[in-house]
Amino acid sequence: MTHEYTVPGGLDDPAVETTEVPEPGAVTIVVPTFNESANVRQLLHQITESVPARLPCEVVFVDDSTDDTPQVIEEAAKDCPFPVTVLHRDEPVGGLGGAVVEGMKAAGSDWIVVMDGDCQHPPSLVPELVATGERANAGLVVASRYIKGGSRAGLAGSYRVAVSRGATWLTKALFPRRLHGISDPMSGFFAIRRSDITAEVLKPLGYKILLELAVRSRPRAVTEVPFVFQERFAGESKSTAAEGRRFLRHLAGLRTADPLARMVVFGLIGLTGFVPNLAALWAMTQAGLHYLPAEIIANQFGVAWNFLLIEKLLFRERRVHRHWADRTIRFALLANADLVLRIPLIALLVGQFGLAVLPATALALVITFVLRFAGTEALVYLPRRSRSRTARSTA
Repeated sequence: MTHEYTVPGGLDDPAVETTEVPEPGAVTIVVPTFNESANVRQLLHQITESVPARLPCEVVFVDDSTDDTPQVIEEAAKDCPFPVTVLHRDEPVGGLGGAVVEGMKAAGSDWIVVMDGDCQHPPSLVPELVATGERANAGLVVASRYIKGGSRAGLAGSYRVAVSRGATWLTKALFPRRLHGISDPMSGFFAIRRSDITAEVLKPLGYKILLELAVRSRPRAVTEVPFVFQERFAGESKSTAAEGRRFLRHLAGLRTADPLARMVVFGLIGLTGFVPNLAALWAMTQAGLHYLPAEIIANQFGVAWNFLLIEKLLFRERRVHRHWADRTIRFALLANADLVLRIPLIALLVGQFGLAVLPATALALVITFVLRFAGTEALVYLPRRSRSRTARSTA
């Protein structure tokens, strides 16, 4: 559930609770917050000092806090000459990235600027982001630390610098076409036209919403402006090992959104499944078991290994379509069904072509790969057809 509070602009306006979306302005500043009560008053002060005189604005906080951040925002907003809205989410779906998407949906302006709530992104740059977008007729303007005039000075310590640079290199290597012209895909400070956003295709996970936008809904024209990353005003960074793992899962989900990429990853996971499969097969044949029953038993080790990795890395976003028990049974049946093809093929390779058991098994796994991929995607992870759709098809 989301709770919305709006404090109208104007120093003399009383604080009023309402569910109305603010009147459209020249720019909507969207700020996702999680326990930033020590920072938001300073942030609103900086926005007041640098933005309204040059550009009419409204500010939308999307808050997932467990502290008093919403109350602090409401109090601080009374002194702001622009509308301030607080959308508090009881369930932080998608993390900070999901919060940004909620803010974008509530925005009342054509230009939306996304920035953090810890004062590391200078609000004084907001008018320049919008002006640059207008001059360049761009749909997305990224504030970059990695072009001339920019700096990552506010990153605390060599560890965070290394992580930031490593993540930047990794994302640009994985998405060279989509991130072309974006030197800082890890930036959380950018401006985007609302008309260039297709919110329905966004599936944020964690706090790297710019990466999500660039890959799934990239505007045709992108430009950048340099900015100096500031030190955090108060509190501690939300960058944790858990967020790092979410980021890697997000990368995997983005990279496997393309069918060809999914097939490649499916194949790579299948290759890792050779290890438990062939190890178990070797152990049982060494113990004197005939290779055919040994193959049936050993296959279950590979099936279990592959299923766990596919669930975590490849079809994570599609697990909602079926119950885990349904997925497990379907995957196991499908993975074992190819034994009907694979065992006669292995027997042929061993008996007629004189191959050893292990290379014959590996070759048979490769031959049946495409069928296993298509079957897994269609029968295990695609959404169920609704009854109404089935009825219409029957009619």
